This record gives sequence, structure tokens and C-alpha cells, in this order.
Amino acid sequence: MAEDILSFGDVVVAFGALRAVDGVTMSVPHGERRAIIGPNGAGKTTLMRVISGLIRPTAGTLVMEGVDLATTPAHRIVELGVAHVPESRRLFPRMTVEDNLRMGGFVPSARPKFHRQLEVVYELFPRMRERRHQLAGSMSGGEQQMCAIGRALMSEPKLLLLDEPSAGLAPVLVEQVFQLVDRIRASGLTVLIVEQNVQQVLRVVDRAYLLKTGHIQTAGRAADLLASDSIRAAYLGV
Repeated sequence: MAEDILSFGDVVVAFGALRAVDGVTMSVPHGERRAIIGPNGAGKTTLMRVISGLIRPTAGTLVMEGVDLATTPAHRIVELGVAHVPESRRLFPRMTVEDNLRMGGFVPSARPKFHRQLEVVYELFPRMRERRHQLAGSMSGGEQQMCAIGRALMSEPKLLLLDEPSAGLAPVLVEQVFQLVDRIRASGLTVLIVEQNVQQVLRVVDRAYLLKTGHIQTAGRAADLLASDSIRAAYLGV
């Protein structure tokens, strides 16, 4: 059984009296694809921001390979091997695709490997090679999502966080994004996805956690959750 790359212990995130995350305990083993699913306002994006150091937990433990992320600065978390693709992508629209990718390789450990990693990204996303001199803001939503994921991969991360990667994309592009998750995971990279497109994401991950009002309501193998009558009724509309 693979060791955990990341583990949460009773994590709480409170904003005043509101507990956006309320006692979450979960783990992500090396090399696995895991998803956090659930309705809007469940605390999914907050959890991702806690991992990448953008928000500090109010209580609980958050450990990556023996390092306490709860007290680690965000830039250091990137250096530890965490790459976060936020919802809405957050590209630099007036910069070229290649310059956006270059920004992803800024961590000291990644700089000597820039050209090699750029080739890895271009092999994974041939469209980005074609568009490398184009302004990122002039591309389609699907191409921008590819660029955002490629930028994250430039740091050669151990753990890739994808926050709503299918948001705002046409169905055919959603399919392409989830196919890319399969290809990325084949390289041994650990992937944690937050996603509202429950049916699609459960087809590409190993296990999933259903988050509701800050609590993990249920967890299990993706195939089992996909077959669950209660999940199907609540989230798949069947």
C-alpha cells in the first residue's frame, strides 16, 4: 500500500462564526488520483487553498511528507512539490503562452530543468507548442485550461491540485481535460481534484470524498460512489 503524500487531521477553517471546513480528516497516497466532490459552498475550494498555503487552518494538522504545511509559507509549499491550478485559471492574459509556462518554472529547483520540462509540457499539450507565441488571453477556454495545467507542471510537482478544471468548458473540452488527467497520472504524479462535474470526475479518479457543509459526508472508491443510488440521485440527476 502506497504511503501518504498528504494527510489532514481534523482540519478546521473558520471565518468568524462560519466554519467553511469543519473537522476534515483524509489522506492522499503517492501516485493516486483523488477527488473532492460536493455542492457549491461545501468547502472544497477552501481545502485546496489550505493545502497551497493561501489560507491557514484554524485548527488541525496538515502534513506533506513529514512537513507541517499549516506553518509553512506558501512559496515554500511550492518548493516542496505542490502545484495549484486555481478555478478560473489565473493566467497572465497579456503574456505569451510560453512566458506563462516560464512563470511556472520559477522555483529554484525547476530552473535548471526548464527546457526539458517545457518539452514534457509540449508533448503533453501539442496545442501549446502551436500557440506558444500567442497571447494567453486570446485563446479559447479549453486552451487556457491546458496552459494553466501546463504552467503548474513546469515546477515538476509531486502533487497537482486541480480546482474545478471543467468549469466553463464545453462538454467536448471537459472530456479532453479529464483524458489529460489520465495521462498526467500515468507519469506517477499524484492528483487531487475538486470538481462539481461528479459523473466525469468519478470516472478518472481512484477514490473520492463527498464534502457537504464543511464535513466529509462519505468517502470511498470512485466506482462505488458512481454506482451509489444516493449519489446518483443527489448529484447525477438520475
